[in-house]
Order: sequence, then C-alpha cells, then structure tokens
Amino acid sequence: MRIGILTAGGDCPGINATIRGVGKTAMLHYGMEVMGIYSGFQGLLTKEVELFTEKSLSGLLNLGGTVLGTSREKPFKKGGVVDGVDKPALILRHIDELGLDCLVCIGGNGTQKNAARFAALGVNVVGIPKTIDNDIWGTEFSFGFDSAVSIATEAIDRLHSTASSHKRVMVIEVMGHKAGWIALYSGMAGGGDVILMPELPYDLANVADTILERLKKGKPYSIVVVAEGIQTDDGRHAGEFIAREIERATGIETRETVLGYTQRGGSPTPFDRNLSTRMGGHATELIARGEFGRMVALQGGELASIPLGEVAGRLKLVNEDHDLVVQGRRMGICFG
Repeated sequence: MRIGILTAGGDCPGINATIRGVGKTAMLHYGMEVMGIYSGFQGLLTKEVELFTEKSLSGLLNLGGTVLGTSREKPFKKGGVVDGVDKPALILRHIDELGLDCLVCIGGNGTQKNAARFAALGVNVVGIPKTIDNDIWGTEFSFGFDSAVSIATEAIDRLHSTASSHKRVMVIEVMGHKAGWIALYSGMAGGGDVILMPELPYDLANVADTILERLKKGKPYSIVVVAEGIQTDDGRHAGEFIAREIERATGIETRETVLGYTQRGGSPTPFDRNLSTRMGGHATELIARGEFGRMVALQGGELASIPLGEVAGRLKLVNEDHDLVVQGRRMGICFG
C-alpha cells in the first residue's frame, strides 16, 4: 500500500512525532510506502509531495511545528469551485495519479470535517486529532494540549512572584476561542484564583468581589486566568477587557499578559510525544485492517477509533459538572 500524510490547520507540538509514528510503523512493520504531502490540502491541489524514507523521519520526535508545513486551504469552501476549478474533483484526480491507497489527515476540527467529506466521496481516509484547544469531539485528549497547558502553567507560576511583589492583580489570557480547556487545566495547575471560560457565564461584580474578599483576608494579590474566547462588552481582547474592568471595580492595580502563539510553539512534552506516537501507530493499524473513514481517539486511556462523520461539526466543551470545576469551586476558586 501507499499512504499519504498531510497536516492542516494551525501548528502544534506533537505533529512531527505523529508523522514519525505513522511513517515508521507503516514502513518498518507493515511494509507500506509513505508519501508526505506538503502544505495540507493545498499540497493535493498542486501535487507537492515527497516519498519518505526511514531517514526522512529521523529527528522528528522532539521537533515542534510540522516538517510538512500546513495551510488553511478548505477545498469544499464555496461549493468547492473557485475560479472555475473544482477543487475536490482535482484532489480526487491527484490522489489517483499519485497512487495513494489511503490518506492520513492530521488536524483539528476543520481538517476532520474535510476528511469526512472526502471519505463520503469514496476516499480511504483516517484522521488523527490535533489541537492545543482539546475541543475535538470523541477523544479525551488531543496531542498538543498537554504541551500548551505546560507552557501556560509555567507562565502562571512566574506571574505569582511578580503579582505578590507588587501586590497587584495579574490577568493572563490563554488560547481557547470556543473551549476553555487550556484555561481550566492551566488555571487549576497554576493556582489561579479566578478562571474564566467561554462555556461558563461570568459576572464582573462577582469577580471583583472575589478579589476584594481575598484582600480582606490578607491576600493582596490575585491571579486571573482568562480564555481568549470569553464574551466582552466592547470588542477588546479578553485579557485587556477583564484587567481594565477589575481595576475599575476594585481600585487594585491590574496588569494583563497575553501568551498568544507561544502556547503552540516549541517541543512537545513527553506525554504528547508518547500520545502522538501511539496515535500515529494506531492510525496505521486501522489502515492495515482496512478500517477507513475513522478518526483515532483516546477513550478511557486506551486508543480506539470513531467514524469521521460523528466528529464533523461537533465540539467538546467544558461543562459545569467537570470534576476540575467542581473541585475548584469547593476550594473557593471563582469561575465567574
């Protein structure tokens, strides 16, 4: 068999480890040919590909980003026809011309949705979930998430010392447009006093009261962790908005820090390296068994797979009953 691997959407730690996991398992265990496709689905439009060797996959385990490059190309956008070019039809033709027996799509929600649509057109596809946001439905964790949480947690740890020294409120904005998983996990691990997420409504008066109550108890500084996707009244960035409102309501000097893209750069954590390796290997097992149209998923700590059609268009979000939220509230942490 000849399989093609592409990476699409935003970069994140662990993609290269996943490419390595798929490629080495395919070549060394199953005797398959492996072709790298550059720049996501764009590479299938231009036939920008490379036939991998075992040497091609050396040194990838701890390397951040993606050696295949990525793009935001959405081949089905606007019906798939742009400037007279039927993109899905062209990709189908190129898949045939390249002799690909299966396509491995490493990416987030948008990538899995596109993978599902190609599967519906008869392409043999296997998806591997990739996102630091951890919002892909059907899998407990996606690789990249642990790395992002580790980076955010270290940043929060560092802010404690400066907040304490200056007796001020420090607001740290982390990634998460629709899902607050990074805010929740890093906020809890970093000892945040207030954690705000898109899924849970918040009351600014309640946030201010929490900070003032800490001051009355002899705690002159507070750490506020904010997901970038929380609702704001004036269109300002989440961290800036919350910082200004806290200072206005409490009179306490407040500063904000926005982590931004640092959360998805650099080397993956050991957890993500191992998860990437396992997911890559499991994807190749699915191919060898002829189980196509599925996405690799971590369920109950074990690797499984679910139909791509069940993943497309769905998000895994934080809810009030999550054990970290429940435990946090028991310990006096404010969630809004």
